[in-house]
Amino acid sequence: MLRNYLKIAFRNVWKNKVFSIINILGLSIGLSAAFVIGAMVFYDLTFDNFHQDGERIYRVTTSFEGASGVFHNAGVAVPLAQELKDLKMEEIETVAPFFTIYPLHVENSATGNRFKDPEFVIYTEPSYFQTFEYNWLAGNSQTALEEPNMVVLSQERARKYFPNQEIEHIIGKTLVYNDSIHTTVSGVIAGFNGRTDIVFEEFISLKTADTQDMTNAINEADWNNTNSASQLFIKLSENNSADNVQKTLTQIADDHNEPEDTYQGGSTSKFNLQPLNDLHLNPNYGTFDFNDSRTTMSALKSLMLLALILLILGCINFINLNTAQAIKRAKEIGIRKTLGSSRFQLISQYLGETFLLTLSAAVVSFFLSKWLLLLFSDFIPAGLSFDIFLSPWLVLGVLLLLGAVTILSGFYPALVLSKYKPVSVLKQQITPSSDKGLLRKYLTVFQFVIAQIFIIATLMVGKQLNYIMKKDMGFNTDAIAYFKTPWQDTSAVKRTRFVNRVQDLPGISSAVLAGNPPASFTTMSMGVKFIDDSKEVNSDLQLMYGTANYFDLYNLKLLAGRMPLNDSINEFVVNTSYLKVIGVENAVDIIGKNLVVDGDNLPIVGVMDDFNQHSLKYGVSPMAFTGSSYTGKWTQFKTIHFKLNPNEVSNWSETISSIESIWKETYPESDFKYAFMDDTVKQFYESEQKTATLLKWATGLAILISCLGLFGLVVHTTERRTKEIGIRKILGANIFQLNILLSKDFLKLVLIAFVIAAPIAWYGLHSWLEEFANKTELSWWVFALSGILMMVISLLIMTIKTLNSANTNPIKSLRTE
Repeated sequence: MLRNYLKIAFRNVWKNKVFSIINILGLSIGLSAAFVIGAMVFYDLTFDNFHQDGERIYRVTTSFEGASGVFHNAGVAVPLAQELKDLKMEEIETVAPFFTIYPLHVENSATGNRFKDPEFVIYTEPSYFQTFEYNWLAGNSQTALEEPNMVVLSQERARKYFPNQEIEHIIGKTLVYNDSIHTTVSGVIAGFNGRTDIVFEEFISLKTADTQDMTNAINEADWNNTNSASQLFIKLSENNSADNVQKTLTQIADDHNEPEDTYQGGSTSKFNLQPLNDLHLNPNYGTFDFNDSRTTMSALKSLMLLALILLILGCINFINLNTAQAIKRAKEIGIRKTLGSSRFQLISQYLGETFLLTLSAAVVSFFLSKWLLLLFSDFIPAGLSFDIFLSPWLVLGVLLLLGAVTILSGFYPALVLSKYKPVSVLKQQITPSSDKGLLRKYLTVFQFVIAQIFIIATLMVGKQLNYIMKKDMGFNTDAIAYFKTPWQDTSAVKRTRFVNRVQDLPGISSAVLAGNPPASFTTMSMGVKFIDDSKEVNSDLQLMYGTANYFDLYNLKLLAGRMPLNDSINEFVVNTSYLKVIGVENAVDIIGKNLVVDGDNLPIVGVMDDFNQHSLKYGVSPMAFTGSSYTGKWTQFKTIHFKLNPNEVSNWSETISSIESIWKETYPESDFKYAFMDDTVKQFYESEQKTATLLKWATGLAILISCLGLFGLVVHTTERRTKEIGIRKILGANIFQLNILLSKDFLKLVLIAFVIAAPIAWYGLHSWLEEFANKTELSWWVFALSGILMMVISLLIMTIKTLNSANTNPIKSLRTE
């Protein structure tokens, strides 16, 4: 019986080649999108799911709430860890503080081999290895970090630092960090087998930092200092809830908050518990490898919705074409019922045919998936490869998806076919004219609603992206580049000498030593208080450090007052956005007033025009321009900015090579990295650019699937009206009239789809644009162009078939049974 069903299914698929190809293509596009997106979701959701007791592990983070909003920091105040230990809460099993550090180099003292900039190095203590279970290849987790100047290495680092040596022989060897910190290897651990964000490779005992602090965050910290280098994991005891721990953390934060402290500017802090499985997808805190390209849960949900939409569009094609073809199989159904076939057997037979087509589409989609993984490499996580489809869970997911698609696509057509009565069929009481096709019209409209929304969204997102990319940031970026000097080197003499040598190069118009560029991904801010008569305003104020030359280099505009006298005096030039915060209308009125910072009265000497410090998606924040109020290792003047001669573009590479040569002479142990301001500004909009690219592909696929379905319905309609076309031609109808006759019903559906899609797209895009402080207009022509474009595409698709039918010899058409 099964063999007979398969044979009939194959014959029916082969007999209707055009419709089968359309169904396979439509389904394969939807399935390939589902496979790739499903693999991405599976990849991102399975990070750190292998840890023993992982559901009991939490990272403690900090949030700050002030006048400018809520800010998040992955770090905590250093004293928090000891306070939790002293409380000896029964709900907490382990408290594991650690400090991320960035050594300049590490040296194997026996061989003299030096390794630059080792990554993923931390200070920590034995409790870390009681929180996370590692496979110890050598050493003991209880004692490996008990004493100062001890280090535990991952197996990969051990092989790198001590090549061709057995693991057990590495124990007791010496590594020297930054020429001064001598450590003894006390353990070697195997790396985690699963996907993880716990990427640390070298673990130096925390007691080492008592005399050798590479972070500037351990021994000079208090409750008012939160540094992202200072982090904390805890593991809850078995059968204990996180609620009591969270209450304790909230109470600790409240006990140490000082809302009236002028340094805090009225802001308050709060400690929060972040589950281990939240690390990977939470954008508020980041991960330890600083991978900015990772996705978020909201992005994954959007991708899953996209995959679902494309799958539904493919399934709609299947339903439309097979219900349209149902009448052709009516006689077959009538005979089968007469011979004793039950309705269940007929539905099973038809679902079998559907599964055969779905399976064929799945085979095609696997090849498409491999291609899509390469094509969308910018969207795909770096560790994701086609091998992930070999995962048993993913294989099971694919099988369940194929089953769901089979039922979704085939069940309704199967019901339509199986409901025909044998008597009506055999008496030819069921004819093509009896098929009104209302469901097909509804589904076709739905397809084109989706396609129209995608087209409108693509045009509008492109318009907004073009607007913010071309809008003036408020400062000069032309031919300006910058680079940061090594943070470990605190020599102000070196930096001054460096910038002077750069200034003397023939291709350089100007060179300045200052803080960060006007727009960057790094933000410096402080809490300030403005007092004037009876008015007192607490607020956060972003800081920009520089000199008058820096101000001129970026062509910033001074509206009133003067620049700070030099880079060592605490004087401020505030922007006009800050005037709005404190309620001052005229810039000259604030000159000579003071800001209270950490109990000191510091003067406001000037007012500058607003400029955008970040993406134009956000508004201009209150800001102050000042000289460096710190010296030595705390100085903010660590970035060298230079302007290349715009009339000598061909010589830029030579000039930058000269700067690199100076760098190698000055900082031979560090790599030279520079960036153009134009490129920095472009990086602000990487997310929007990726969204625009993804929308273009989604639009193209939605249009392709919809037009495939439209083409199939046109084929079905023209075949059904073959005799009518022949008669009309004999009676004098021309090709244009026949084309209008055959196309008008479908064009009505496309028009109805546009009427439905336009307000939906307007609402969605209006909400999306509200996220931008600087936004373009939601122009009417975007909607008009979308509707015209969809009409033209649909008309072209329909014309291909209708012209072919209209050109057929009418005598041949009239002979058609």
